[in-house]
Amino acid sequence: MEKVTKEMSIIDVVQQFPESLSVFQKYGMGCVGCAAARFENLEAGAKVHGVDPEVLVREINESIEEDKE
Repeated sequence: MEKVTKEMSIIDVVQQFPESLSVFQKYGMGCVGCAAARFENLEAGAKVHGVDPEVLVREINESIEEDKE
């Protein structure tokens, strides 16, 4: 499995793993419609929204694993 990391751009994560959208929405991160999503990585986006980047990445990876089951 390709793991999502905090260095990945938000748009790449959303495009490769659409199941990640629910995690972004949980934290009020409207990443799909945000122009910064193309350039911002997960760590920067999480910090802007007051979210711990490690928690965000862990939950995204968990959502990907759950979707595979």
